[in-house]
Amino acid sequence: MEEKIKIIIVDDHEIFRSGLKLLFSRIKDTKVIAEASNGREFLDLLELYTPDIVFMDIEMPFMNGIEATKIAVEMHPGIKIIALTMFNDEEYLESMLDSGVKGFLLKNINKETLDKAIHAIMNGKTYYSEEIFEYFTRRIVPEEKNKNDELKLTNREIEILKLSMEGLNNKEIGDKLFISERTVVGHKSNLLSKTGCKSTIHLLAYAIKNKLVEI
Repeated sequence: MEEKIKIIIVDDHEIFRSGLKLLFSRIKDTKVIAEASNGREFLDLLELYTPDIVFMDIEMPFMNGIEATKIAVEMHPGIKIIALTMFNDEEYLESMLDSGVKGFLLKNINKETLDKAIHAIMNGKTYYSEEIFEYFTRRIVPEEKNKNDELKLTNREIEILKLSMEGLNNKEIGDKLFISERTVVGHKSNLLSKTGCKSTIHLLAYAIKNKLVEI
């Protein structure tokens, strides 16, 4: 019998958790093994369970998703966490990326997208809801800088962009490339300046729109 993908859901709204569990029940190779209403409860669960994927809300009482993700990744470097978000969570997405999440999903997710995201993450990829990047591209990415022939990126900048798309945070990128975290931040700053983007999440949207990286 094929082993199921073990899921933990972390969200402070019980009705949303119930709806998400219903979707998982329709995906045959997944199983919700636990749920938590805040980050603190989730960290306690990690002492009892070993999930394959965690679906993490951002704004929660007692401990939010940003702090909980950061601690979980430090405790279990291989843990796979997907942030559950709404468009109005924009100010928190950058922090979630830096904390080490492997992707973002909108809370109005359907079964097909959820299935696709789960299997992308299990295959070592990242998954970002297309609607999120379309939203950032429309609102943030400057049109006048959307011409690839005007954009000159160094090999190191391209490496860092690709690793960012793979869900690695600044420290992980530095370790992978044998450079300091400060150097990674410097290269990202150059990337933001060259593209006219305001943050890493906007930079990733720009990169996808302009096919600078493949996802």
